Order: sequence, then C-alpha cells, then structure tokens
Amino acid sequence: MADLDPDDEFSININEVVKVIDLDNNDVERDDSSADSENEDDGDDNDDGMDTEETLAVSDDSALSFVGHKDSSVICVRLNPVDHHIAVTGGQDDQALVWNTQHGSVIFQCTGHTDTVASVGFSHDGSLVATADMKGLIKAWKLETGAEVWSFDVSEVEWIQWHHSAPILLAGTKDGQVWMWKIPSGECKTFPGYGSSATCGKILPDGKVACVGYEDGSIKIWDLKTAAAVHTVSGHEGHQSSVFCIDTNSNGSLVLTGSGDMAAKVINITTGKVVSTLKCSTSGEEEDSVEAVGFSHTHDYAVTGTLGGNLEIWDLPTKSVRHRCDHPFGVVKVLCSPTSPLFYTACLDGNLRQFDIRNGQLTRIWHGHVAPILDFELARNEDIIITASDDSTAKVFSLKDIPS
Repeated sequence: MADLDPDDEFSININEVVKVIDLDNNDVERDDSSADSENEDDGDDNDDGMDTEETLAVSDDSALSFVGHKDSSVICVRLNPVDHHIAVTGGQDDQALVWNTQHGSVIFQCTGHTDTVASVGFSHDGSLVATADMKGLIKAWKLETGAEVWSFDVSEVEWIQWHHSAPILLAGTKDGQVWMWKIPSGECKTFPGYGSSATCGKILPDGKVACVGYEDGSIKIWDLKTAAAVHTVSGHEGHQSSVFCIDTNSNGSLVLTGSGDMAAKVINITTGKVVSTLKCSTSGEEEDSVEAVGFSHTHDYAVTGTLGGNLEIWDLPTKSVRHRCDHPFGVVKVLCSPTSPLFYTACLDGNLRQFDIRNGQLTRIWHGHVAPILDFELARNEDIIITASDDSTAKVFSLKDIPS
C-alpha cells in the first residue's frame, strides 16, 4: 500500500503498524501488541524488530486479521450460520475464499470468477456456499468437499440471499430480474423485471415472500411460490430515488426501506401500505442517502444511517426521532442484536461501533481497519463480529472480550 498523506488523521501506513506472522503459510495477520506491551519501557528490546512507538501507532482490537485477498479490497463477508468458525469473503481480486475464523487458514478457494466477487452467503444449514461476481456468474459450492455443485450466468448481480429453511437461492440483477433456484438441481423461477435494477432484496421470516427494492424507488412484495407480485409500492407512495437497503421486523409483518431520497419507509406486508415515512436528517452534502436501516428486536424502535454520517433512532409509534448518534463519516451498515437492545454500525472511518438503542449511548468502539469497512456480520450466538474492508483485510472482533 502506498504511503498516504501524513496530514490526514485517518491516513495510516498499514505496514508501519501491523505485525505480520506466517502461521504455517496461512493467510493470517495478527496484531501481537498487547496491553502489557504498553507498559514496557521504551528501551526494552522488541523481538519482532519493531519499536514500541511503531507498534502502538494505531490500536487493533481484532482477534484476527485475514489477509488472503492480498492487495485487493474485501467487498463482502458472511459467517456460517451453523459454525461461526467458518467464514466466506469476496474481493476485488476476483476470488472468494472460505476460511477458518479462529486461525485464519484457507479451507478452500472458490475459483472461476473473472470479476469482483460482490456477494457471498451460506445456506441455512451451512452445507452450501454461494458466490456471485459483478459479471453475473453465480456459483454454489459444497462446504464439506469444496467442490463446485452448480453455476449460472445472469446479468450483473446486485445481491444474493439464501432461503432461511431450504436450499433455495435468490438473486437480484442489474436488469431488474429476480431469480430463484433450488440448489444443486438448478430448478428455476423468475420474477420479471421492467428495466429498473433490483438493487436490494430480503426474504421475510415466514419464507413465503420476499421484498425487493428497485432503482426507480419502487418496492415489490413477491410471492415465492407463485412468482407473482403481491404488492407494489410506487409513485408518490414509493421512494423518489433508488432503494438501497431493506430490513424486516422479527415477525415479518413490517419492512423498513432506505433510499437516496433521504427517507425510510415502514411498509405493512399484509396490506402493502406505507405505515410511515421517516424523513432522515441530511448532512448538507450534495450526495447523501439512507444507506442502512434496522429494526430493533427488543423495542418498537428503528435505526437509520446515512452516507453523510447521520444515524437516528426512531420511535415507530410516534414516528419521531428519539436519539441521534452521528458518525464522522458515512454509515455503511446497521445490524441490531436479536436478543438485546444493542445495535452495531460499520462506518467509512474504518471503525465498528456498538450502541444502546434505548438511550443512544455509544457503549463500545473497535479499532483496527485503516480504510472504510464495506460489510460486516454478527454471529448468531453474538460471540464475534466479522468485517470486510477496503484495506484488503477481513477482521474478527470478539464481543466477549472485556474492554480495558
């Protein structure tokens, strides 16, 4: 990585602050500077050949740094829902890697992609892995053997998602089509597009319908069995710009969407009606948008995050802002804990944050990345969070470690 501007407080030369250790030739990078090293005298010798000042130039709170994608941005990451010691990442190096989150060893490489791997995921039982690149090639792999079991070519892929309880894969594409396959047989259904890109999508908890957002601001609720559009929200009821993100509440009765029109909409799945439109605060920048949304699973609240760094906690019954938790740069993604009032955010400043949704308090922050975080996921047992970053690394952060 080239040296960055020393006057920029977020510009740090990664080579000066991260210790690299070859662990049996595994693609893993660890920061061995511990809290004890902070108390060492400046004159003490360092076995790693680095002086203390360099080692402490930036803190790295991660338990492990995975560097298998070398000098390429890591675009996406997912954890195995059955075994969170297994992760898959996709990168700008045109490859996806399945690896162990405890020691960083590569389990297998998903070969054959010829463009950035922008979407990845595990099936509900963790037995299959799907990888999709920006040229539209989607592949499925058997985790046990690392063998490719299925592949298909579509137009440029916007997103993929596995079904919650069956080996069924959905994908949204640039030409507006949504595809659904049974893996590995390849049985297929299509949900017809109309020219506007299918920018985001989510299968609802009941597994019977999916919500898809489109570039023209419309939202469709699709019946997965009949491939029919049950509801369409468009026109003055819909968004006035591209839909970037979707979340659903715990029972799947409501969806929350975020858009480039700086609004979030709460939609009733049964009726297809917009329950409320939340006008999000703008940073005043020429380009701003709602990039992340999330429902609390313990309170009747929702969270919205914007490209301008504005994060707001909403009281859904009153449609009002309870708290503001502004970030120094854009909010990339929001994930709410399924069991507690905590939620997590990834930011373009490279930091991971934890907030309490009840009072908006920042309860914890994890440092480590030296470039924007592009994606992250919370393990189902909430032991770890794994991140993907523009700094060519994926990092594993422990949620059980007590901060010093």
